[in-house]
Amino acid sequence: MKLKDIYSKSKINPVISLEVFPPKDGLDSLDAELEILKKYNPALISVTSTSSATNAVQSEIVQNIKNKMHLTVMPHLTCVRNCRQDVEDYIKILQNNSVDCILALRGDYPTDGTQVCCEFKYANELVEFINSHSDLSIGVAGYPEGHIEAESILSDINNLKNKLSAGGEVIYTQLFFDNSKFFRYIELLEKSGISVPVAAGIMPVISYKQITRMINLANISVPKNFAEKIEAYKDDKKSMVEFGIEFAVNQCQSLIACGVDGLHFYTLNKAYSTSKILDSII
Repeated sequence: MKLKDIYSKSKINPVISLEVFPPKDGLDSLDAELEILKKYNPALISVTSTSSATNAVQSEIVQNIKNKMHLTVMPHLTCVRNCRQDVEDYIKILQNNSVDCILALRGDYPTDGTQVCCEFKYANELVEFINSHSDLSIGVAGYPEGHIEAESILSDINNLKNKLSAGGEVIYTQLFFDNSKFFRYIELLEKSGISVPVAAGIMPVISYKQITRMINLANISVPKNFAEKIEAYKDDKKSMVEFGIEFAVNQCQSLIACGVDGLHFYTLNKAYSTSKILDSII
């Protein structure tokens, strides 16, 4: 199913989507986590691209989710890991397997000096290429606080408009913990003439190391009470997970009350927290 259809015809409001990544310990572990989450009828499962997983490995996961789990799947494809021929080959594989959706990203440049392909410099170039070589439905990334490399939130939104003009259909946002930042982002998108669906990125707090890494990596703002709690529970894993669930439930309820188009959960391949959150909001 195409993204436009998913977000216009879904009987579940907001649309629920889940993100997973290629596991290091084999597909069985991912299957087990998805079996837990399948009962919530997610509209789609997105599969990230990682430095350790080739397109072939990602393709195996995509086919497994689609054919075995019978779920709509949206693999990621990045500029930094793929040259034009790689992209052309991969989208042919997807279409041959009746995959309808893809998420096109620039991707993070490696910090270890690893060589990357530079044929696509920006995500809009990748979106345009995919759009001109396939009938895949294309999702793109949005940043409620602006991309960390952008000069300003407005310049970042201009970059987003380029991605949408090239063929992007739905925006999936980076994780955030301050809903006011998201609401302000939506206002700015509307003022810029952007009207496509926006799925809010939600990441449950699972560990202190995980969440502080993400906050620092993307320069994400955190409310005072959030910062105090993760410091208080940094050595108490159980309390940290319980706090993460409670915080995300409140965050999602606020977003739903304001009419958010979609909730996109970064599951980290751990079903427990996401399932507890979904139990409370749907």
